[in-house]
Amino acid sequence: MPPRTYVVVHGGAGVHSKNSDAEVKKALRLACTQALTSTPAIETSPSALDLVENAIVSLEDSPLLNAGYGSNLTLAGTVECDAALMDGRTGDFGSVGAVSGIKNPVRLARLIFEHARVPDPLGRIPPLNLVSQGAHAFAAVRGDEGKQGDLLVPPESLVSPRAWKSWEVWKARLDGALASSSSSSTPAARLPDTVDDLMVPETRVEDQDLDSAMVDLHALQDTVGAVAFVASSASSTSNSSIASGVSSGGILLKHPGRVGEAAIFGAGCWAHASASDSSGPVDGKRGMACSVSGAGEYIVRANLARAIVKAIEDASSSLPPSASSASPSISPAKESDEDFGDEDVDVHAILQCVLAEEFWLPSRSPTNPDPSAGVVLLTTEEDEAGEIVARLWCAFTTPSMAIAYASSEHPLGKALILRRPKSVESRPTDQPRIFVTGIAL
Repeated sequence: MPPRTYVVVHGGAGVHSKNSDAEVKKALRLACTQALTSTPAIETSPSALDLVENAIVSLEDSPLLNAGYGSNLTLAGTVECDAALMDGRTGDFGSVGAVSGIKNPVRLARLIFEHARVPDPLGRIPPLNLVSQGAHAFAAVRGDEGKQGDLLVPPESLVSPRAWKSWEVWKARLDGALASSSSSSTPAARLPDTVDDLMVPETRVEDQDLDSAMVDLHALQDTVGAVAFVASSASSTSNSSIASGVSSGGILLKHPGRVGEAAIFGAGCWAHASASDSSGPVDGKRGMACSVSGAGEYIVRANLARAIVKAIEDASSSLPPSASSASPSISPAKESDEDFGDEDVDVHAILQCVLAEEFWLPSRSPTNPDPSAGVVLLTTEEDEAGEIVARLWCAFTTPSMAIAYASSEHPLGKALILRRPKSVESRPTDQPRIFVTGIAL
């Protein structure tokens, strides 16, 4: 019997125009399809890590999404990308940050991931993360290995027409706001136009025009990502796997050299496999994979992806042995922003709590009154009949989030632009407006 596979992708949390719904959903469905069709079988099971990598490659190739070719541009008008991958069974991780001239940053993250698995002849500790020119040099040496032959490309080839147009509009607004500020009585230093100008000390611009001009930039910060699970046959658990990944072009008009959550261990993605029986070995049947989007600096501070998975694990481990081994131990999927009720582990409530108390409240400030984050979480476990149960959870603080999911049983996939319901939108602005929903896969 072939293994059951599941793949989930997201196109970021933010503000999605209904005019682009169809195009975005098509790109997300394509990522799921390409992941399932292009992932090679290893013995009898494909790898969840390959599924995640191939899905993100497809997302990076889309001009509609903020990763790879569609990336937001830096203040200097260039593309600099972050990406990461994590294997939940081994805990292995690899990432790149602020890298230019790389067609698919997640491919380079995979190279770093694999490099760390090879013993060093001198016993040196391999890097988890490489950035900027160091990452590019690593790609130049290692990029001709296997499927990575087209990894290096001219940096300007990654600038999409859509990204360039957005950059021109917002750069002009920024320049206008700075010019207005400099002519007023409030002292302000101009922001740099080039990388060389970054050496010039800056002072904070305190100007209402600048604040108002930058408000809508929050809608352009979305990060893409994927999570996947491969359920092996009942007779063999050795090939079961779970993984997560993330990729981003970062915020529009970011300072060159800025590294966001997509490159940081525990911030943008996390995956962990555990034992079905708390006293037994890790069998790959029970696990979680999380991928995060949103305001990078605040996500990094919260180490958000790791915090979410850890909170659920802690809740599960605190249960009595009879409860923690019972199935299902995770509350059933339900598309609602209401509490799911008394369950062994209420994932819905945990997502609400972590996003509110570990992200939204600590990050909130007068200049950032509504911190943005979006989460996709894949949970898996074994039911009483020995079957694997997979569930998808989505949670976000933004008006909307774009997702898609597919499986070996439903390879065409389904794409959704999730939007907060009126019951959440109507909450006071001094409270976190978090929407959580669960979907059975």
